[in-house]
Amino acid sequence: MEKSNVYFTDFHTVAFGDGLPAKLKKLIKAAGIGNIDMDGKFVAIKMHFGELGNLSFLRPNYAKAVADVVSELGGQPFLTDCNTLYPGSRKNALEHLRCAWENGFTPLTVGCPILIGDGLKGTDDIEVPVNGGEYIKSAKIGHAIMDADVFISLTHFKGHEATGFGGTIKNIGMGCGSRAGKAAQHNSGIPHIDEELCRGCRRCFRECANDGLEFDAATKKMHVNQDNCMGCGRCLGACNFDAISFTDSSAVYQLNCKMAEYTKAVVDGRPNFHISLVMDVSPNCDCHGENDVPILPNIGMFASFDPLALDQACADACLAASPMPDSQLARNMEQPDFVDHHDHFRNSTPESEWQSCLSHAEKIGLGSRQYNLIRI
Repeated sequence: MEKSNVYFTDFHTVAFGDGLPAKLKKLIKAAGIGNIDMDGKFVAIKMHFGELGNLSFLRPNYAKAVADVVSELGGQPFLTDCNTLYPGSRKNALEHLRCAWENGFTPLTVGCPILIGDGLKGTDDIEVPVNGGEYIKSAKIGHAIMDADVFISLTHFKGHEATGFGGTIKNIGMGCGSRAGKAAQHNSGIPHIDEELCRGCRRCFRECANDGLEFDAATKKMHVNQDNCMGCGRCLGACNFDAISFTDSSAVYQLNCKMAEYTKAVVDGRPNFHISLVMDVSPNCDCHGENDVPILPNIGMFASFDPLALDQACADACLAASPMPDSQLARNMEQPDFVDHHDHFRNSTPESEWQSCLSHAEKIGLGSRQYNLIRI
């Protein structure tokens, strides 16, 4: 397969020169965003507004830089994301918008409207065929996202407790799914709780949106309700004591494949462009209501027309970097029983796995894992 072009610039700036938003504008223009006909077109810019309490999400300044370029090209941009499956501050459009506003995303700060892609209750979706899909034949995507003429993703590249990292494919595939679409992607495995390791802290209980967990007051232990559990994995990320694991070993593998297929449903058949910023690389997703110290240093900004090549380039850059001292990754590597996976993301969260996502994405024709890195 032919190599895709991935454009890169670091976070260095010159005193009294251009700031990072201006540098981002130069990057995406050099990467060819201007080749997309946006004149009079609706342009969806998919991003993550951050959960309340989390401060590792991308600052609104970067979103405004992208929206400004789209406007310069004659497009009508809007920022968008879909509602979450789990409880938190983004499970319906009203709470989601308030969360976005509190985190600094308003029409005044980003220079364009903000729309929640799957509507008020997360039920406004449309079924989109997945060309070549093995796990998903019809993806449930937020209606407003599919109504857009042009699709752009703006991704914060960071770690993830299940999928290894959260990159472009996760931002698009999981992020553009409606609440029903997210459930369809997650529902491939059921967690198991080891009672000997469970401390009864109930932190996982607060993360469950589907009555999938039950607390036994007598034993002070948590149990999984097999009938209600959707297999979303939020409890896994919430447990600090390694008491939760998946009984279906293919759960993460299937989740990765489904995300790739959902991404293909979103981008197929219309102009699309993708941006990923490797900074504030927290060990877990921005969906968490907190963020730990970064596991890796800030690396730079990447852009490409190929979402798969973009994820591969970002992952390669991260694997070549040195762990941040005293981070979750560094602490894990200092443990006497540490097993080196030669992979920063798996060393940070050994239960996670990301290779299958990129492999399946290439298999279904989403893009290429081979790329030319062009430094700007």
